[in-house]
Amino acid sequence: MKKIAILSVMVLVLMMAVPGQAQQKKFGLGIILGEPTGLIAKYWTGRTTAFDIAGSWSFAGEDSFHLHADYLFHSFNIFKVDKGQLPLYYGIGARLSLQDQTRFGIRIPVGLSYMFEKTPIDIFVEIGPVMDVVPATELHILGFIGFRYYF
Repeated sequence: MKKIAILSVMVLVLMMAVPGQAQQKKFGLGIILGEPTGLIAKYWTGRTTAFDIAGSWSFAGEDSFHLHADYLFHSFNIFKVDKGQLPLYYGIGARLSLQDQTRFGIRIPVGLSYMFEKTPIDIFVEIGPVMDVVPATELHILGFIGFRYYF
């Protein structure tokens, strides 16, 4: 019941952010699958920079709720494709994990995203090393695949 309540609140909060960005197609909302699994949102701040935020659930080991936020940089010239775009992205951010003990860490996400030419959707794969600093220093490697629809 607690898991459903947390996910419901996340969906409502993310849905309230949609109308202000709908016409500019700078705001994307989607799903991530892997470790962890949940909802993800992205807001483009420029041609090559964006913020992303995700609320997700980890099923590995002890069940836990994760929240991360990152500032991302995108390199569009590394991989060329005939249609759409295939940027490599990387950034820095933070992660909060609520489990037996509250954990806080620094994330360094790296990923590859395919952005369709005529459809406001991207699909992506990401790996995100996390160095927890609270309550103790500990390294975790998290990864997932996902998609976002842009409004």
